Amino acid sequence: MLYERITKDYMSAMKNKDSFRAEVLSTLRSAIKYREIELREKGKELDDQEVLDVIKKEIKKRKEAIEMYKQGGREDLAEKEEKELAILQEYVPKGLSEEELKERIKSIIERVGARTMKDMGKVMKEAMAELRGFAEGEEIRRVVEELLKGE
Repeated sequence: MLYERITKDYMSAMKNKDSFRAEVLSTLRSAIKYREIELREKGKELDDQEVLDVIKKEIKKRKEAIEMYKQGGREDLAEKEEKELAILQEYVPKGLSEEELKERIKSIIERVGARTMKDMGKVMKEAMAELRGFAEGEEIRRVVEELLKGE
């Protein structure tokens, strides 16, 4: 499980006295624990997809912070955020290339029998379920639209 890997890496960072990495992973573990508590209250279990969602939220926060720090002329803080971002990205699966994404969405379109833009909802539902974690929702929507308009 992804959470166990993060915990193991955190322990390793602590043993190796890598305080920066340990701090980043500690913050991530805390965010994951909060999510686990939220899910438990709803009667659900924490799974790898939920952990991945938490990591993606943390990545998004870092990207926004980097942008703001750069606009504010704080390169030192932007650099720190970039280092944190690099650590977090180690736990996210590699995204699909544009071509791989198009191929996967084409097969989904064929599978659900979509023909026009009216079928976009069906395609998006399947695509989001299948491609979650491999591509951003906005990117998936753009490719689905492009393929449905082209057919």
